[in-house]
This record gives sequence, C-alpha cells and structure tokens, in this order.
Amino acid sequence: MAKQAIFDKKNILVIGGAGFLGSHLCDELVKHNKVICVDNFVSGRVENIEHLLGNPNFIFIKHDCSQPFELIQFPELEKFQVQFQGVQEVYNLASPTNKNNFEQNVYNTLLANSLCVRNTLEIARQFQAKYLFASTSAVYGDPLEGQELLSEEYWGFVDPNGPRSCYNEGKRFAESFVFSFGRQFNLDVKVARIFNTYGPRMALNSGRMIPDFVIAAADGRDLIIFGDGSEADTYCYVKDVIDGFLKAMNYDLKGPVNLGSPEQFKIIDVANKIIEYTESTSKIKFEKELPFLIKPGVADIRKAKQRLGWFPVVALDEGLKKTTADMLGSRVLTYASVSSNANNLSSNR
Repeated sequence: MAKQAIFDKKNILVIGGAGFLGSHLCDELVKHNKVICVDNFVSGRVENIEHLLGNPNFIFIKHDCSQPFELIQFPELEKFQVQFQGVQEVYNLASPTNKNNFEQNVYNTLLANSLCVRNTLEIARQFQAKYLFASTSAVYGDPLEGQELLSEEYWGFVDPNGPRSCYNEGKRFAESFVFSFGRQFNLDVKVARIFNTYGPRMALNSGRMIPDFVIAAADGRDLIIFGDGSEADTYCYVKDVIDGFLKAMNYDLKGPVNLGSPEQFKIIDVANKIIEYTESTSKIKFEKELPFLIKPGVADIRKAKQRLGWFPVVALDEGLKKTTADMLGSRVLTYASVSSNANNLSSNR
C-alpha cells in the first residue's frame, strides 16, 4: 500500500475525532487533507463535528476502535480511494475524558489504552503511516517535593492500582505499546503528553473545572473551589495544542514531547475571570479538596521549543473569553432544543 499520497491530498485517520481535541484537529486537517474521523461517542459528541459532515473532504465512521476494523471494508471510503492510497497519518486521540462518569467508563478506558492502541497501530503498519498517540501529563503522577517542572526524561511516580490507574497507568502502558511497536515494525510513531487544556467544545457536563465554573456563573450559583483557592495550575488553549500535534506529526521526533503551558495561574483568579466574562453575580465558595486527584505539574517544554519550534501563543484572558462565549452559546442552543422538543411532544398528545 502506498506510503505517500498518490492523489492530490493525504488521507488522514483521526480516532476519537468527535471529541473536544479531536474535533478541533479535524477542523485543521480538513483544510488541506482528506479526513476519516472515527468515534463511538463514549465521550465525543456529534455536535462537535456536525459542521464538517457536508464537507467533501470529511467522512465520519461510527465505530468502537477496541474492535478490529479494516478501512477498506467501509464503502463510504471508496471516494477517498483508500484501497489504492491507504492512509498517510493516524492520530489516536481516543479515551474517555468525562470525570463525572469516570467510574462507569473504567472498562472503556482500559480498552482505549490497550486494544484500541493495538488496532490503530496495526492500521498504521498496514499502510506504513505515521502515527501520533495523545498521552497525558498524568503519566508523571504527583510532582516530587520541590519539583518545579516535569520533563520528558522524568519517569513519573504513579499508583498502578489506584482508583484512577485505568487512565494514569493505562496511558503509561499505551506509550510503551506505541514505542515498542514502532521499534519492532520500523514505524514512525510519536507521543504527545498533553497538560491541562481548555477551549470551545469542552463538554458542559464533563466535571472539568472551567465548564463547571461557567455553568455555575451563568446560573448565578456559587463557584465551588475544592481547596482554598491558592492552588495553581496551567492552562493551554486548544488551538495551541492542536498546533503542537501537527508539528509533532511532521517533524523528526524521538521519544515523548510535552505540550502545555509553562505559566501557572491561581484557581481563584480563573474563577474571578469567568465571573467577570459571564457578567455574573456569583460568589466563590471553598470546599474540602477531592481525594485521588493528581496534583498538577508544570510542563517543561524545552524539547517542544527546540525540536518543533512550538510554544503556546494564546493568552489566558483571550482563551477564556472565547471559551466562555462558546459555552454560553452552546448552553442556550441546548436548552432551546430541549424546549422545542418538549413543545413538539405536547402538541402531538
């Protein structure tokens, strides 16, 4: 099967393409390529990609990638000439990310970090395609005492049997699978370790801090901070992370690379910004810290700067304004849809 594109555009496979990060990645890739988006909607949403469904360079396939699949078996892919051209790149972003449903998705998370990785690597091997796996800063575990930055050379300190091990240790296993498979079969594989990322299309019911803050502020309810508010974290805007994916895929890169912002902000400052941008009268309320959560670390991005020429460019204020506006708009549309459906049901009774 052809390793290089033999027609006008590359065929690119995006696993988890209806998710938060995946849908933004599809937006960028479809500008100059033909994109095959695969998702099973465990945490992805059709709303994230519905604007792409009419694009002739975009095809969506609903499939659980923990189950083996052959691209040439999907008749809708004939127009991309997959049987002749294959695919040139595979991005694997598949993993449940909804914190509110974490316990219900433990099994799906295990499958995403094992069988899904195997099946998508086999596709890359079949077509001799480049492969990028989206990993996480959670592979580092909690920062050690006095550890300011987390670099790719640090092996991490992770509980392999804890309540979140299916994700944290699962991603470590997946990284090992990717790099070992790449060495065994001489494939060009990449691993991007993503730090805290935010932006439009984050699910409102995901249990993530920024969506929770926006919903509470829009409703005029208290914004809940688990701690005293002095805790700090980093926030990388989604557009910057996607740019990092594209650079990582197209540059010579050995070993994992961190993608995240090195700049920290206090959680209370983020909460106050969201209250300001939503023009809310909400107050901030403090509660006891949640157990089992990994303390956030700060990305050492020297490798990304030196090897990829990558660093975040979107400031927090700019990114939060765009994110808040998108979430408020999405929330209004969602409620309007529910209301419309209810009226239709009433009129049909």
